[in-house]
Amino acid sequence: MPKNVVNPEFLPVLAKMPSFDGLSERSLPEVREIFLTAVRLIEGRPSPDVESTENYIPGLNNAPDVRVLSWSPRKTTPDAPAMVYIHGGGLVSGHPEVDDPKCQILASRLGMHIFSVDYRLAPEVKYPGAIEDCYAVLKWVHDNAARLGINRDKVVVAGESAGGGLSAALSLMARDKGEYKLAYQVLIYPMLDDRTATKQNPPPAFGEYVWTRSANKFAWQAYLGDAAGGDKTPAYASAARATDLTGLPPTFIGVGSMDLFLCEDLDYATRLMAASVPTEVSVVPGAYHVFDMFVPGAELSERFMDSYCAALKRTLNL
Repeated sequence: MPKNVVNPEFLPVLAKMPSFDGLSERSLPEVREIFLTAVRLIEGRPSPDVESTENYIPGLNNAPDVRVLSWSPRKTTPDAPAMVYIHGGGLVSGHPEVDDPKCQILASRLGMHIFSVDYRLAPEVKYPGAIEDCYAVLKWVHDNAARLGINRDKVVVAGESAGGGLSAALSLMARDKGEYKLAYQVLIYPMLDDRTATKQNPPPAFGEYVWTRSANKFAWQAYLGDAAGGDKTPAYASAARATDLTGLPPTFIGVGSMDLFLCEDLDYATRLMAASVPTEVSVVPGAYHVFDMFVPGAELSERFMDSYCAALKRTLNL
């Protein structure tokens, strides 16, 4: 796809972006250095009205403790809403600090406690390590709601890219276990379907920039091994595999018009609506994967964040 289709505000950063193609031919340290090179392009400013803390909470099923980085408004109500946030990184890289700029803004704008999960990464820890770490944090937030000053009826999950896929899987797991009821899920260009680039490809117009087909194939194989794209992938690994979407929380799904995940995201949104789940969809024209993180000041990036913040405010009555 020619670059003249890219929104002009998103073009300059492409020249600085490392290539995510050929990850399977590189060592794991080299793969993670590529992610870090991209992360260094993200800029943010400290918010004086938000404070950050770190906790280690018990993992599930005798797993190691899970590190949680939290952001909270310095002034908040005793029963504030809370968000379990899940970072991206293709399931093989990333950490909560990557989302520091975004999470500070969300905490400040929404008066919300944000808890970001430092989940275990593939390929060292394959499925279900990451999703179990996310559920452990959801459990900890609910079980400690009174001490943390959280309204248990206003707990949401959110994440971008791989974190968006884990957020969708976490919503499915929470629904099925029946221990905690989520108020909302924000799925930001979520990585939902292990079949994309392993067994099937969307049209060539999608996934040319940043997160490509080969990168996606590498990531899913790192997480699921040879089973990636096969017939037995569980929904808690790849939310698009879920056959029943009823009873899930109200949902926001946002994605760029040039993103590799556009087709799987729109399909999931359609299926949510068919299951009577209140669902809002935002497709950003001329946007590639993670556009808003790399160019947060662009008009379309700001409008994108405004849209899911507004959805949260409406749903949670903030």
